[in-house]
Amino acid sequence: QVQLVESGGGSVQAGGSLRLSCATSGRTFGENTMGWFRQAPGKEREFVATITWSAWGSGRAEYADSVKGRFTISRDNANNAVYLQMNSLRPEDTAVYYCAARPGRTTPYKNDYDSWGQGTQVTVSS
Repeated sequence: QVQLVESGGGSVQAGGSLRLSCATSGRTFGENTMGWFRQAPGKEREFVATITWSAWGSGRAEYADSVKGRFTISRDNANNAVYLQMNSLRPEDTAVYYCAARPGRTTPYKNDYDSWGQGTQVTVSS
């Protein structure tokens, strides 16, 4: 498994931006996919974005339709970190955001991920 620690959450007004970070340790060999998910109160955890993680290649990213064009996932191989840049935030983006990891290819299904962070709160006010 991979140890994951998120940071960067906070409170912003609609239209604002936040950048979430996820520091990783543990399993870093081979190809690991990294993902961001979110969970709003009373709702199931949902997919936000995912990126293939490779120590020697470029990442391939996928996004949920609700965040396409507003959010960008990226990774820093040298620092074993993954980021989620969130622009044009909306009140409906309010949730706890979780970083996740899995070996293998990208997937939007949360049950396919075997490592999770503790989450970071993002609150967007109108």
